[in-house]
Formats: sequence, structure tokens, C-alpha cells
Amino acid sequence: MYLKRLEIQGFKTFASRTVFEFQPGITAVVGPNGSGKSNLADAVRWVLGEQSMAALRCKQASELLFAGGGRRPP
Repeated sequence: MYLKRLEIQGFKTFASRTVFEFQPGITAVVGPNGSGKSNLADAVRWVLGEQSMAALRCKQASELLFAGGGRRPP
């Protein structure tokens, strides 16, 4: 199986539509603390069918949706 592209909108911290294109070879996600690396990994798991809220690092399904913050509504 090869994941080519992931589009996220409204999942956890990804309020705006975000597109990740994965090219063949080694792909690494790097960034500073708080940049959403773990949320990206959770999105991949969710798309592939993960249903365990604990595995997606939340207590209830409503936590998977962008809850708003700052100047952005939910």
C-alpha cells in the first residue's frame, strides 16, 4: 500500500484545508513542538480505519473536530 496524498480539513488542529503530497522514497515529517506532527500521524491512522479513541489520542470523537481557537470559529 502506498499513501500518495492526504487532504485534511477540520481534523484536530487542521482548521484550514491542508494537503500533504507524499513522494516515493523516504518521507519524514519534521517541525518544532506544537506544529501538529502527531495530529498528522493521527489523521493518517484515522483515514486508514482506526476507530480507537485512545489510539487517536482523544477521549471522545468530538475531539477529532477542530474546536476553534483565537480568531477561528469551530
